[in-house]
Amino acid sequence: MREKQTAAPKQGKTHRDKFGKVRWTFARFVSASLLTGFILGWPAGHAQTPPAPAKPPANSQAKPQPETHITPEQGKELFRSVDELIKFASEETGLPVKHEVKRTLTTRAAVEKYLTDKFDEDEDAKRMQRGEIVLKKFGLLDRDFNLKPFMLALLKEQIAGYYDSKTKTVYMLDWIDPETQKPVLVHELTHALQDQHTDLEKWGDQTPDDVSHNATEDNDHLAKDEMDTARTAALEGQAMAVFLDYSLKPSGRSIIKNPEILDELQNQSAGDDYPVLARAPLLLSESLLFPYKDGLSFEQDIWMDKGRDAAFAGVLDRPPASSWEVMNPRAYEQSKTSPLLVLPDIHTLLNKRYRAYDIGQVGQLDLRILAQIFGGDGAARELTPAWDGGIYWAGQLLNAKTPEEQNSTKSIALLYLSAWKNNASAQVFARMYAEDLGRKYSGVKLAKDEVTSANRGDEVVYNTNEGPVLIAVRGKFVFVSESFDLETARQLTDLLIDGQGTGEIRNAAIFPVQPDLSQSWISFMHSCGLMKAALLR
Repeated sequence: MREKQTAAPKQGKTHRDKFGKVRWTFARFVSASLLTGFILGWPAGHAQTPPAPAKPPANSQAKPQPETHITPEQGKELFRSVDELIKFASEETGLPVKHEVKRTLTTRAAVEKYLTDKFDEDEDAKRMQRGEIVLKKFGLLDRDFNLKPFMLALLKEQIAGYYDSKTKTVYMLDWIDPETQKPVLVHELTHALQDQHTDLEKWGDQTPDDVSHNATEDNDHLAKDEMDTARTAALEGQAMAVFLDYSLKPSGRSIIKNPEILDELQNQSAGDDYPVLARAPLLLSESLLFPYKDGLSFEQDIWMDKGRDAAFAGVLDRPPASSWEVMNPRAYEQSKTSPLLVLPDIHTLLNKRYRAYDIGQVGQLDLRILAQIFGGDGAARELTPAWDGGIYWAGQLLNAKTPEEQNSTKSIALLYLSAWKNNASAQVFARMYAEDLGRKYSGVKLAKDEVTSANRGDEVVYNTNEGPVLIAVRGKFVFVSESFDLETARQLTDLLIDGQGTGEIRNAAIFPVQPDLSQSWISFMHSCGLMKAALLR
């Protein structure tokens, strides 16, 4: 059986986008001879992307071709194919067809309106927009990034088809020919079968909506923070498995008989076919493709190890609860749980100056993205397997009253505790984090006097235009405080590290001094439908 390896994703070409980050497509997939012309897509609502039509020879002088629409006869053929395709999906997954799936042919204008309305109304979209400022504070987004217009442009570029679990309807696109749409349809109809097995509207929304305001609520929120990410990956991984086997069927191959196919696909990239995706920050492209790529790899491993029923109905009945379980399917099979750090009661210390703004895990997926942004592919490969838990909390200054003040990262103070499997990895991560401060802040200077006067050999302090940044290493823990005053930051250091039940561990060998965060994104993009970037070439 194929061994699962936890590592940073491979990439064909390396690009630097205008945000200064390495951009790779967070993806996965098959034989060029069979799947040429397919592009692995991203979801809408619960949707997946159909294969793209073959591209004409490159010609810089070529004029854009007017959009065509399928004929009434082709529309009827597409409608009839739904029953045949859902039968294939049912036989592939073992999930029974309990009732007929409604089907609708929709226009590009209707799809764009659907996406715009969803962005304004969807709870995950609201969480995503609220969390934008925290992601900028972390350095996962650049300060000048404007989320909403970029996301709408990306979704309009990427949407390939979708199943709406609210209306129980699969939506087909009237500007794509039936043969091109069928592989996408079989993917979306797998979502319909999942919905008939378990109510996706309830099953797929586990993260609490409200910001927590006390220690009990904090830790309840942290325990559930990555559930939606993991469940999204399970849904998309199953649908991608069916999509691939449907596409491979004419050649007599499958992802189980020919498991090496996924390794071939891992090396593929969406390239420059999608100009909006090509400009996307790494966080966004990674979040877009994680459910498809890692979810598919997870499903393949469960299917090979435990059989079809365990990989489909079994995963729906006992879904993974974290990105760590998705990225480590053997741990899921053994019912091991993801490392989860504790957040002690910090509210009595902070409530006089800050209102709770955001809280969550920095899961293994988040860490992989962060390490690649801060340190590149090598850092992501080395640090991702060494991750052993992470949590963050962000507060907003009570005196930030105006919209301008509240939309500035200067109003946010951030704490981040990470745990590592060994002390050496903790030191490497702390050094990498410190070296990236200059990308987030201006005027970054080492506060040497603070280190000496405090006699705290396990910490380094930097001054920035948004206040002090403290980075402390104690054994396998790294604590980061950004924009809290130093007295508060040191109290938080002791409170959080001691709160893990370790007691005080001083590490004098502080790193050499140099002068899922993603959850809402994944849930929202998945809810919009299948994305083209997820489709195989």
